[in-house]
Amino acid sequence: MSGGGLRHLHRARDEPLDSMNLEDYLPLIIMILTGLGFGVVSIKAHEILGPRRPTREKESTYESGMEPVKSAHERFSVKYYLVAMLFILFDIEVVFMYPWATTFKDFFAGGFGTLALLAMLLFIVTLLFGYIYILKKGALKWD
Repeated sequence: MSGGGLRHLHRARDEPLDSMNLEDYLPLIIMILTGLGFGVVSIKAHEILGPRRPTREKESTYESGMEPVKSAHERFSVKYYLVAMLFILFDIEVVFMYPWATTFKDFFAGGFGTLALLAMLLFIVTLLFGYIYILKKGALKWD
């Protein structure tokens, strides 16, 4: 492992961190520039070489092969966004439970099993109270 790009892995303890050279970042810079260049070249090649035969049918709104019935710019009810936000909120809370569940056996091995269980029960009860609150407020009712 004597490459110039890996020199920072073998840095002496008394060597300051700000002594890194540009050559340490050269592979990263080349990769970023290559990716950006490929993206720009692909988009420009499509603009130049791609077919341009616009027709009325191609430019019309596509709605599952059926004729469009309403405008595409119709407003959604605030209830739609409220339910979406509540779904995301509770979905994220469930994602917090997954790492706890996968390491639950380790909590008992370390002597923190009861504390971990009580913490998760408190978390679930808090979620339950939040769920009951939004049900009583009628946030999930579609009028």
